[in-house]
Amino acid sequence: MAILSFRKHSLRTRDDKRTPASELTLRQSIFPLCLVTILFFLWGFSYGLLDTLNKHFQNTLGISKARSSGLQAAYFGAYPLASLGHANWILRHFGYKAVFIWGLCLYGVGSLIAWPCLVYRSFGGFCAAIFVIGNGLGSLETAANPYLAVCGPPRYSEIRINLAQAFNAVGTVVAPVLGSYVFFKEVGDNAEAIRNVQWVYLAIACFVFLLAVIFYFSTTPEITDADMMYQASMPLSSDKPFRKQYRLFHASIAEFCYTGAQVAIATYFINYAVDTRNNTSSATGAIYLAIGQACFAVGRFSGSFFMHYVVKPRWVFLAYLSCVIIFNSAATTQRQNIGIAMLSLTLFFESVCFPTILALGIRGIGRHTKRGSGWIVAGVSGGAVVPPILGATADAKAPKGTGIAMVVPVCFMVAAWSYAVAVNFVPAYRDPADKTGAATIGIENADRDAGKQNGCGEEVGKGDRPSEEIAV
Repeated sequence: MAILSFRKHSLRTRDDKRTPASELTLRQSIFPLCLVTILFFLWGFSYGLLDTLNKHFQNTLGISKARSSGLQAAYFGAYPLASLGHANWILRHFGYKAVFIWGLCLYGVGSLIAWPCLVYRSFGGFCAAIFVIGNGLGSLETAANPYLAVCGPPRYSEIRINLAQAFNAVGTVVAPVLGSYVFFKEVGDNAEAIRNVQWVYLAIACFVFLLAVIFYFSTTPEITDADMMYQASMPLSSDKPFRKQYRLFHASIAEFCYTGAQVAIATYFINYAVDTRNNTSSATGAIYLAIGQACFAVGRFSGSFFMHYVVKPRWVFLAYLSCVIIFNSAATTQRQNIGIAMLSLTLFFESVCFPTILALGIRGIGRHTKRGSGWIVAGVSGGAVVPPILGATADAKAPKGTGIAMVVPVCFMVAAWSYAVAVNFVPAYRDPADKTGAATIGIENADRDAGKQNGCGEEVGKGDRPSEEIAV
């Protein structure tokens, strides 16, 4: 199958017809997954750059920690508007590819708006640009995460999402490194450093518009509601009305609490380093943030390894989130290098939590997958709530209150931990997750095709596979 097709395309697909996309093998799913993985790097880079800019805006513009969290409020506050609003509507009426293109265009427009705001040092204007970017990235995340979960054998859904999210983590490492060694190393925290960032946003705009064109002409398979119903058609899959998908709503709440805590920790990591370690500048703090984000990236690769070769994903999720609570709690009391090490280990164990909550939350809900994924992605809006609470707590304990303020994300992590416990020990949560994880869809197909190539396979009847072509 050609990777790109320059014939006339239609972005609207029929959700009531099954396509071969419901039974994609690992080999068949490689190209679309690689293309979508680029999106994960993009929003990881954007998120990491935002964390770096947060501290430098405090220094350059003389604003408080609580006010600087307006960047995170604008960024993550846009997510529910996208995941429950415009992006979710486009996803249900047009399909995944249309949402990818829509999100990339919004991302590009927001980046262009950010350009003059950085030149004229307008914090309010930059927050508005970040809000547009947040709508674009929220749209991408609304489609990309469930697409990875259903594009390929269901057995490996958590592994696919965690591997793709590992490249998201790589983006979060690259951004603070650029901040430390390119934007702020020679000019410190003055206005010239902020202006330097304008060229990054201009480059981002050019790249994402080009990527939108590539997505339009790509031959990525479109996965319909009928396909997802087929993947969820094994015993213990739920066909209850959407309002009774209680596992999904618990996952949404857990995602809200977890993401809010994760964003708060990353947002104030540089502040934490400056406040708790002697003679530490913002540029040095950005280097420590890059190290922490590198731990985060390594954690995602390690988590994917354990999920594939050692134990079930739900056990890895429980172990990692438990360690997050332990090390985050230690970071509230420790100082100097030990405190930074505790916070870096917190980032390491945070790594698998977000994608695994999403993958487990949408397992077995069939035709509700597109709508349900929007609810879980809306939980990202926790990133607009928890950082201001942590910032206000740090300001109240000024001048060096960021250390003790880290107790705020600990509380939210404990709330998210309730879902990890439920999905491992409550049968109503555990059994559907395990049944989907044992599915052979996309694996039997590969074995059958291999057998046919070796001349030992049986001919497959028309009733054994869908007859419709993949919609593009």
